[in-house]
Amino acid sequence: MCLAMPVEVITIDGETGKVNLGGVHKEISFALVEDVEVGDFVLIHVGYALNKVSPEEAEHTLALFAEAGLETGR
Repeated sequence: MCLAMPVEVITIDGETGKVNLGGVHKEISFALVEDVEVGDFVLIHVGYALNKVSPEEAEHTLALFAEAGLETGR
């Protein structure tokens, strides 16, 4: 099973940048997503942002992960 996790973008440097993954800052690639800005939420999988999501969708998804007992570092 593969999971894509919603995270908040905290820095951008060209096609890469850092996201906040439950308090951990992880460098990822934005090569697959257009128009990403600091403060946006994106779904990440294996170090790549797959698409942007709304803050509401991100929060809902993280709540579902918590309900299922999956650790997200929130």
